[in-house]
Amino acid sequence: MTSSTSEKTHLRPPETNLLRPRMPELDTIRGVAVFLVVFFHGFGFRYELQGLSGIPKLFVAATLPGWIGVNLFFVLSGFLITGILLDTKSDAHYYRTFYTRRALRILPLYYAVLLLLAVLTRTGWVNRHASWPFLILSFLYLSNVTELFGVTMQYGVLWSLAVEEHFYLLWPAAVRSISRRGVAIVSMLICVLCPSLRLFYALHGYDPGAGYTWLVADGLAIGALLAAVARGPWRSRNDMRNVTVICFASSLTMFAVGYPFGILRASRLLGFTLRETALNVLFAGVVALTLLAGTSRWEALVNRPVLQFFGQISYGVYLIHMLIFDLEDHVLGRVLLNLSAVSGRFGVMVLRFSIAGGFTVAIAYLSRWYFEEPFLRMKGRFDAHRTESDAALGDNRCS
Repeated sequence: MTSSTSEKTHLRPPETNLLRPRMPELDTIRGVAVFLVVFFHGFGFRYELQGLSGIPKLFVAATLPGWIGVNLFFVLSGFLITGILLDTKSDAHYYRTFYTRRALRILPLYYAVLLLLAVLTRTGWVNRHASWPFLILSFLYLSNVTELFGVTMQYGVLWSLAVEEHFYLLWPAAVRSISRRGVAIVSMLICVLCPSLRLFYALHGYDPGAGYTWLVADGLAIGALLAAVARGPWRSRNDMRNVTVICFASSLTMFAVGYPFGILRASRLLGFTLRETALNVLFAGVVALTLLAGTSRWEALVNRPVLQFFGQISYGVYLIHMLIFDLEDHVLGRVLLNLSAVSGRFGVMVLRFSIAGGFTVAIAYLSRWYFEEPFLRMKGRFDAHRTESDAALGDNRCS
């Protein structure tokens, strides 16, 4: 009897840890997130529904919620970055390693895009204005608060990068100075503070949907909370299943209760306050479920090569796609006038998206492997002992 039991135990495949040096299923999430944002900017944000009907109208309308891809990025970034910080907080070169790696990953392409934005807007190749005050503020990663300086937002995708950079700047010191449990508590406090501030803004006539860090940091905080939970007493698969159920149930409850109060469109007070929270909790559940599926017999469902490819180049795609759309508008407006008028012409919309999307993917791919990669290889000069947790970050979009 003992021998039989031992043999069955030996034959049973060992359980895979949820947290591993490489978590490829998270590239799939990045791919989904960047698809949501690009399709939103390529259709719903770019064109009107007027003149469309039937399936084309439904398709364009379906891209309108694509902005939620940014929320998904926030939750994923909070989860990955906090995990790295928790796993390396005892390292002697904790700050140097983290900030050097983040700088080499983020800054080269970011500043290259700012340079392109400055040149193209001044040579007439894009129908967009980028003032020097905006570019300077963006250079300092203040593009999400330019309105506080009397400067309008002039390249929309930069605001979320500024939020994440603020997170990278401040969060390492917090994680270093408190325990894992303390990280979880602070994360929960942020998850309460941000909706409270959105409520305050709505009650006092300010814009609760502004991209100020203190209004949207709860997405990063919920991801951070998940990272802390996954490294604590609730680290087992069964516990993570419970976390997943709690996240989905909480999010769906918020949407159900808030539906009569405008939570879907953020059209009323409760909607302004809780829509972001409900989305962020939902996406925390998505991340947890993806980790579970990626370490089970269902791993093929969350390891999709096409989505993982886009996840690996998502940072470049996110940064440049609107600039490519602008270039396309300029070129087609001067060369192919018949493709400039798109009102009610779904075929032209799809063709234009395919052209701009193709160029975006090609440039992002070339950038990733021939421009960004040399900087990434420099990481080894600053940290000879690459940790497994750092490897787990991979190529996060805004990291």
